[in-house]
Amino acid sequence: MRVKVKLMEADLGNLRVALIGRGVAEELDICPGCRLKICSNGREVTVFAGILGSNDDVIEVPASLYKELGSPEEVEVAPFIIPPSLHYIREKLKGAKLDYERMYTIIKDVVSGLLTDVEIAAFVAAQTSVGMDINEMVHLTRAMVETGNKLKFEEPVYDIHSIGGVPGNSKVSIVAVPIVASTGVFIPKTSSRAITSPSGTADTMEVFARVEFAINEVAELAKKSSGLIIWGGKLNLAPADDILIRVEYSLKLDPLSQMVASILSKKLSMGVQNLLIDIPVGTGAKVENLERGRELASIFTQVGQGLGLSIRCALTYGGQPIGYTVGPALEAREALETLLGGGAMSVREKATSLAGLVLEMAGIAPRGAGKVVAKEILRSGKAYQMFRRMVEAQGGNPDVRPEDIGLGKHKVEIKAPMDGYITGVYNQPITTLARVAGAPHDKGAGVRLYVKRGHKVRKGDVLMEIYSNSSVRLEEALKMVNKLKPITIEGMLLETYPEYV
Repeated sequence: MRVKVKLMEADLGNLRVALIGRGVAEELDICPGCRLKICSNGREVTVFAGILGSNDDVIEVPASLYKELGSPEEVEVAPFIIPPSLHYIREKLKGAKLDYERMYTIIKDVVSGLLTDVEIAAFVAAQTSVGMDINEMVHLTRAMVETGNKLKFEEPVYDIHSIGGVPGNSKVSIVAVPIVASTGVFIPKTSSRAITSPSGTADTMEVFARVEFAINEVAELAKKSSGLIIWGGKLNLAPADDILIRVEYSLKLDPLSQMVASILSKKLSMGVQNLLIDIPVGTGAKVENLERGRELASIFTQVGQGLGLSIRCALTYGGQPIGYTVGPALEAREALETLLGGGAMSVREKATSLAGLVLEMAGIAPRGAGKVVAKEILRSGKAYQMFRRMVEAQGGNPDVRPEDIGLGKHKVEIKAPMDGYITGVYNQPITTLARVAGAPHDKGAGVRLYVKRGHKVRKGDVLMEIYSNSSVRLEEALKMVNKLKPITIEGMLLETYPEYV
């Protein structure tokens, strides 16, 4: 049926919705929420239909879809039959193994907006309950790569990626990447923004410089610096990942197969050939013991082999926060302090360990000597000079000093209620407090620690500070301290039962 096109006044973002007149809906037997196919000038899109109150032969489309269709005055509309991808998702829910063709069909329909969030949730749930074998993970990763943009560079591409789960970890790459890049090894790191953590690497780097670039800008950046730290979201690399993550977040699910495909698809799309994966292990981390860490490392390497990626995994300590700061600006300060020769020992040790492994992979350092080489690069100031070059290339101020980085204007101190030794500094409570204070959206929000496990304290010593630019948010974070117990001291009274009434 041919109908006239009208631009929709409302901005629907990425929602693929069109509104049709009641007469058109009756003629095509279309109900609200039904799929509708729109064709124009050899182009075809699929949308979900809404019904207008008028009987006009018209379809209202958002500006993004109007442009995608070639800005036509009229289009052909027709009902869209249920896509085969739904059948494949049902097969997976019943335990079937999906080949590449079926996997690609599902991911293509995810990216095109053909599947609803409920249908995508079923795919995520199938991965959680049924799982995927190595071959399926290879198929899933490859499908996610093929449905987005891909970058290609002339020189070999290296990268470091952490699976996360430990507060304070975002600052490590800010130190490790310049160490590697200072040797001439090309490491254009694409980083994520925080989903559930107080700061992703991109959030922390954004304190120093711009991190959002179009795909054509990345090639120009690469000419200016052998090291980059940018956000991958604007590059349309493996776009299915962002859609799936949104649904996972709503469901509070993080299936193993999707995590592996998420990481590897982004790296393959960026042209990475050699990848070091950091797997933090410890209580409160995503991976709580070495045995599980080894299993995950084996899965990453097997899937990597199936995709032609050279992968090495590093199992690192993740039983408490990395360094003494959590939150974008706080972590940016600590990273810069480390590059200038100071900083926390745990940040220096982890950053040089990871950078050293990449230097070994690249043949810059002999096997087993990478950390020594990385430490000397950091000590010599070469990493700091490379970081300045990276910041300048990305439009930031290379002369920035740690004290120049602004923190939240409101601050509260949490003090020791008694003498004793610190028995625990816990990841999840620290993460929660930083996020309640406003991190990562409030760059100045977060937590500064003054103690780690084993430290001796006196009653009244400052254990931690919480920062925020919102007095209301800071008050909410303060209320949660006693409930969450982010830091414990031996002999500390944890709670009473029953409580006073």
